[in-house]
Amino acid sequence: MVLEEAITTDFALVHVAVADKAGNCAFHAAAQNFNRSAAMAGRITIVEAERVVEVGELEPDNIDLQAVYVDRIVRLTPEQADAKGIEKRTTRGHRPTNPDTNETAAT
Repeated sequence: MVLEEAITTDFALVHVAVADKAGNCAFHAAAQNFNRSAAMAGRITIVEAERVVEVGELEPDNIDLQAVYVDRIVRLTPEQADAKGIEKRTTRGHRPTNPDTNETAAT
């Protein structure tokens, strides 16, 4: 039998798409993977929110992290949110292949 102890941190800093003023949070896309666990592991959880709304504006089914786990909310300015670059779609240029050999052309 192996006993694994829970990870506890002094601070947890998580990024959310939307938070209400009570601290209920909604993540965007892949941020749902580990942000909830990270927030729950912190003794003090600080949420940086792209948008902060009034209590009751978030649908209960859309709340990914409940306010009981949130100690502080930091509202990002639009410039700060854009500079984060989290979960923004990026693509690289198409590299054509040689149909005879199916090899990628050198660039």
